[in-house]
Amino acid sequence: MAGMACASAVACEALVCRIRRQPLSIENWNAFYIGLIFAMLLPAGAPWWLAIAGGAVTVLLGQALFGGLGSNPFSAPALGWAVCLVCWPQFMDVDMALASLPINEPLTQLKYFGVGSLWQFDTMQLFLGNQVGAAGASQAAALVLGGVWLMSRGVLRPFIPLAFLVGVAVTAGIHWSIDPTQYASPWFHLSTGSVMLCAFFLAPESGPSPCGRLPMILFGLLAGAMVAVIRIYGVYPDGAPFAVLLANLLTPLLDRIRPRPFGVLRRNHA
Repeated sequence: MAGMACASAVACEALVCRIRRQPLSIENWNAFYIGLIFAMLLPAGAPWWLAIAGGAVTVLLGQALFGGLGSNPFSAPALGWAVCLVCWPQFMDVDMALASLPINEPLTQLKYFGVGSLWQFDTMQLFLGNQVGAAGASQAAALVLGGVWLMSRGVLRPFIPLAFLVGVAVTAGIHWSIDPTQYASPWFHLSTGSVMLCAFFLAPESGPSPCGRLPMILFGLLAGAMVAVIRIYGVYPDGAPFAVLLANLLTPLLDRIRPRPFGVLRRNHA
């Protein structure tokens, strides 16, 4: 399934370059990368044609429509996931027939059966990836290792990922401290769904995210907080990609936050 999504994304990228009479840009691996990240958001049982359609949507609507890499105002994989979820919800949701079994998807269990049904899950096992969910997004521990490696290599700046996780934990923790019998713990929210994938791979995408240190921190905090809000009050069990898309809308405003140049005095408009 991941191979189909990546192949579709690369083929669409090549087609767009040919139509625009531009040099092929598939050598930068961007199309392959966003196709792979999109595939990680798909349920493991998704049909093959959904992977192909989603890979095409990720490139065509996520980037090519706005001018290509760096010009897209939204995270391309998150946008592809959202389009597929709206158009084909029956194939994007984890099988509800598993909802009454101990192996069902934990966020669906929380949404429809409440906190009292979470006794069957061990949070450490959830963090290690022993859960039903999207093909790669539910592998929290592996995603954390990948994100830490990227930060150690200087490829990824830590401000957005860490602020994102803090936003999820603090918002979920406030609700949990108010009523732990109704709201799940912050550790549960961090260990389930696509939180880690969004924190380290979707939210920090260079095009639709802010540049400055303070804007990046605010962006991550807002996106992380919206994850918990969507999960608690929204209709979708996992709202992490939606939270990233909503935060992308705030990027132009956050980029206006700039420090005052050193040595410049504020004008007195008396």
